[in-house]
Amino acid sequence: MSATSDQPTVNRDDVLRARDAIADRLHRTPVFSSQTLGDGVYLKAELFQKTGSFKPRGVLNKLASLTAQEKRRGVITISAGNHAQAVAWAAAVEGIDALIVTWAAASPQKVAATRHYGATVDMESPGPAEAFDRLAELEASSGRTLVHPFNDPTVQAGAGTVGLEIEEDVPDLDTVIVPVGGGGLISGIAAAVSCRVIAVEPELSPALYEGLKAGRSVPVHPNSIADGLGAPFAGETAVAICAQRGVESVLVTEAEIAEGMRFLYGRAKLACEPAGAAAVAALLSGKVSGGTVCCVVSGGNVSPETAASVLASTGG
Repeated sequence: MSATSDQPTVNRDDVLRARDAIADRLHRTPVFSSQTLGDGVYLKAELFQKTGSFKPRGVLNKLASLTAQEKRRGVITISAGNHAQAVAWAAAVEGIDALIVTWAAASPQKVAATRHYGATVDMESPGPAEAFDRLAELEASSGRTLVHPFNDPTVQAGAGTVGLEIEEDVPDLDTVIVPVGGGGLISGIAAAVSCRVIAVEPELSPALYEGLKAGRSVPVHPNSIADGLGAPFAGETAVAICAQRGVESVLVTEAEIAEGMRFLYGRAKLACEPAGAAAVAALLSGKVSGGTVCCVVSGGNVSPETAASVLASTGG
């Protein structure tokens, strides 16, 4: 499947323009080598970004594209946590009112942080699928502009700036390994870089995997400990870009994600959430190998209870 003339897409020039639009308001996150994982293995520590994930990159790029009238009407989005926090933070920086739609089982820590940044949070929906229906209703009735978490070319272009930094900071780069939920990050990175790109998803939240297999976005029922990767579908634009670029898709188990998280805590000293460990999980499990590799580690918003449970386990 490839992007058609009526299907929005993203290219490297879009990502370069996004970098110009957002660079002065965000961190350039560090890249670390990891001899424990092997020669030529690097970690892009995007969990050190504002609000703890890559999400502000795309959000700021989207907000920069709004008209003055759109900014006055406010913005709306849907998220279980990391995108919600990014929209709340970025909207506060820009002086824009933000409404976040989420669901009853969303991480309490992430919801609290979102409210702390000043956004209003709607938790009326029992789950992700119902929350998307709720989003459509509130978007129509409020007149707010949607800042989609993953299915928006402007958001994807902003996320793709992660890839530009990796290319510049990792010599002789062969492969970028990317954790995937709805596909916003990987589609932006795939548009930005010229090397091999591998998508890693939980077996229990395989939105992009199923979308690539079907040749279109299809619904899934996410149920992974990696709640930051729990999209109920992958974006149509993301599926198209990843198919066009030949992005490879790998699934990891819950046990492999937990082992990746323990490794990053114990050996790399990176306090990530389960979603942030997915790329490393693919390496540790032997599902990805070869060449000079960079794993994106994005997501540092883990509840103490989840962290304690995962870190206390010995795996096996």
